[in-house]
Amino acid sequence: MVVGIGIDIIEIDRIKESVDKFGDHFLNKIFTPTELEYSLSKANKYQHLAARFAAKEAVSKALATGWNNDFNWKNVEIFNELSGAPSVKLSGKLADYLGEDKDLKITMSHSNHYVTCFAIIYLKK
Repeated sequence: MVVGIGIDIIEIDRIKESVDKFGDHFLNKIFTPTELEYSLSKANKYQHLAARFAAKEAVSKALATGWNNDFNWKNVEIFNELSGAPSVKLSGKLADYLGEDKDLKITMSHSNHYVTCFAIIYLKK
């Protein structure tokens, strides 16, 4: 049974503009060291940063926490499984939102100019 869904779309240039304008302050506020290491190692680093940003937004919508004190950008870490599939690790106050009975999955897609992410929370069988 589905208990939460979230979706986000973002222009890749919007992330590039934020990085250009705010630099490390923006990067370190939003992304974990693992996310930065992965994204900044890619030829199209802004596309990978935008994908992680969209994923964090989609996850926040699926969790339905709102922008309260429980949500922190870095408590949602996006990484790739060995298969290449994107995955999410929650930490801090967000770690307790899923409990033992729920799971969270995401999927990301991109074009030359946009990135989108869909997140779904469902009850485990």
